[in-house]
Amino acid sequence: MLVTAAVCPHPPILVPAMAGEAAPELDALRAACDEAVRPLLGGDVLIVVGGAPETRSYGPDAYATLQPYGLAWTSPDDPKDGAEALPLSLTLGRWLLDRQNAGGGDVRYQAVAFDASPAECLALGRDLAESSGRVAMLVMGDGSACRSEKAPGYLDERARPYDAGVARALGDADAAALAALDPGLSREVQAAGRAAWQVLAGAGGADGGGPGRLTGRLLADEAPYGVGYFVAGWSRAGH
Repeated sequence: MLVTAAVCPHPPILVPAMAGEAAPELDALRAACDEAVRPLLGGDVLIVVGGAPETRSYGPDAYATLQPYGLAWTSPDDPKDGAEALPLSLTLGRWLLDRQNAGGGDVRYQAVAFDASPAECLALGRDLAESSGRVAMLVMGDGSACRSEKAPGYLDERARPYDAGVARALGDADAAALAALDPGLSREVQAAGRAAWQVLAGAGGADGGGPGRLTGRLLADEAPYGVGYFVAGWSRAGH
């Protein structure tokens, strides 16, 4: 059963060494991520979920790396021969866990295809939630990339209300609202987190109920570069 979850964004510039002189601009966002991630530690299993080209899980030898983005950083420092690299979203998840010294314990990595249908995402989330008695999730996903004329996707007037709806759903632990996100609109406003958020919706119960209802806190809602970045924490009462 899902007992706690954190939602964080996954831009490479979240890593100070990637951002360079602009790193202080995201200090508050990093601090919010740290606050959201801390409660995840200590459960039976921690599952990191993030978007990628295909839906698949990664084995325990998979490693995080930012080398494709120009930074000589990997975790662990010396991956085993033949080990696979995690996609960007899961790499940033690993980076956030490393900040909390959370390398031990049962940590699993699950990618979900960016274009996975809502039904597929919800089913995956339910399966993950049922994989252990006390499941924690770190869900990595960016909002729309069309919030300004300088945004990667340029300005789309639908982007701001789309992100506002996501922020409300994350802050209210409203699994049903996340489950209802439209894949077509999400794609058009370039919201990379849609599939991962819908996995969370499946894990949390799309009706928002269940034993000890999940409650949420929205810790950050920013768009410093025209891309929506959200940080939220969910927890289940009595667990």
